[in-house]
Amino acid sequence: MKIVVLDGYTLSPGDLSWEGLEKIGDLKVYDRTSYDLSGQDKIIERAKDAEVLFVNKTPITREALDQMPKLKFIGVLATGYNIVDVEAAKEKGIVVTNIPTYGTTAVAQMAFALLLEMCHHVWEHSEAVKKGDWTNNPDWCFWNYPLIELADKTMGIIGFGRIGQTVGKIAQAFGMKVLAFDSYQNKALESDTLKYVELDELLAESDVISLHCPLFESTKGIINKNTIAKMKKNAMLINTSRGPLVVEEDLAEALNSGRIAGAAVDVVSSEPIKGDNPLLKAKNIIITPHISWAPKESRKRLMDIAIDNLEKFLAGTPVNVVNP
Repeated sequence: MKIVVLDGYTLSPGDLSWEGLEKIGDLKVYDRTSYDLSGQDKIIERAKDAEVLFVNKTPITREALDQMPKLKFIGVLATGYNIVDVEAAKEKGIVVTNIPTYGTTAVAQMAFALLLEMCHHVWEHSEAVKKGDWTNNPDWCFWNYPLIELADKTMGIIGFGRIGQTVGKIAQAFGMKVLAFDSYQNKALESDTLKYVELDELLAESDVISLHCPLFESTKGIINKNTIAKMKKNAMLINTSRGPLVVEEDLAEALNSGRIAGAAVDVVSSEPIKGDNPLLKAKNIIITPHISWAPKESRKRLMDIAIDNLEKFLAGTPVNVVNP
């Protein structure tokens, strides 16, 4: 059995083993294959004889699938699977799986890393001390940015699945109240410090808004000039989910005009970020390079689940199938 991994470097830049897949078949791992649709020829060249294909962000189109006659299984090494034409795969009898649960704790942790950085500006203050600002300061302490306490603030969470719920638990541990917006509501989760609300109420009442919803047509651009206009002026926005949930031009304008207080994003609309992305020149924003999923512990879980997905498929009991 020929197994091909088209873009394995981000999952394992050398600190994880592919041994589990090597035991199953003849494995070929490519560090990178073009993320651009214009790179389909290279994708086809590398995967044309594969029976099993693993991809993370390399796009697999209908045209590419037409040139992969032996392919029976595609394992997406991520939760989102929009990079694969799942309908074309289904028509061809190709099972497509994803990894739905590996990064819950890591992403929730990153959301709060970003929030705490916005609240305390830890890095900037540390750098100021190293430059001598504290040594030469007439007072025994100083701060260059407003410092924000989270207790009694309200966090609005858009998308209240596994990750959103974990973020909500952390928020409550900080003494925050939580407002949740989701098309599916588990009322058993509600309490004195957590309740489901409609989107407009969440936007109007939240001091912090954190995005944890999947990217669908219904959620694309959910943060735009109209929804931003409903937010508090001191609101802070966090996005560790999907870049296209945010209309970046509208967010940049809101930050530059002071319409909202700040934002922190780990994802953008096109990755790697393009040099003309308006967020690069926006005020009061933190941008990190899509790393919320990337702690080694999280990537190890992803690897283990990917191997288990393939083993279950080969045993005739497929799991995590996205095109049943």
